Amino acid sequence: MAGNPTGNLIGTKRNRSGEGRGAGVQLPLGFPLGLKVGFWFSIAIALAVVLRRVVALSTPPSPKAPPQLAGLDAYFGAHAILTYVHILCALAFVLLLPLLFWRRTRDSIVLGRVIFALGIIVGLTAYAMSSHAIGGWLERAAVLFFNTLFLFALYRAWSFTRSGDRQQHQRWMLRAIAILLGIATTRPIMGVFFATSRLTHLTPEQFFGIAFWIGFSLNTVLIELWLRTRGRTAFV
Repeated sequence: MAGNPTGNLIGTKRNRSGEGRGAGVQLPLGFPLGLKVGFWFSIAIALAVVLRRVVALSTPPSPKAPPQLAGLDAYFGAHAILTYVHILCALAFVLLLPLLFWRRTRDSIVLGRVIFALGIIVGLTAYAMSSHAIGGWLERAAVLFFNTLFLFALYRAWSFTRSGDRQQHQRWMLRAIAILLGIATTRPIMGVFFATSRLTHLTPEQFFGIAFWIGFSLNTVLIELWLRTRGRTAFV
């Protein structure tokens, strides 16, 4: 972090000696408030979405549910086990994310291993779920592209953690986190499509892929723009 070169030198030496290889990120003082707000907002959305899906999977379908939502619930209910594994691991990943930025826990080796393990499971199950994509090939293409990008970023973060390059580790970890939280960004976009479906006559099969591309692209582009401009010298 800028303004504390001694601390980072100590941290780098500790990493290279095989200790303190956590997955944590120490945000610079100039990190945008908007991205911080988006981070917490995305976590809240992810929590609400998972809880809603768990309730839908564990209770009988309601006859009063809107037809489009009832159809989605039936779809996920047909792949209940895979859905449970994916959403619960994703929920655990998301709930642990704040600890990666908290000074007392961000260098925890155990936390780092758990985060990386959960990320791999989330990524692999996302591949499996894409074979039954509601939005067809457009959604499947978005999942394959951004999920691969997420796993690559996670791998790069892990490899730089192992080599002791704290600066690059933090940059790639931020990329992985932003991409993963893209799934939360898609939800408000889907909400807009649902709310305007009487005017557009678009069905979930038609707009899910569009929402996926918009949501994941927003997160990926925003974090990349910051990393390549102001973030270029933030992690030193």
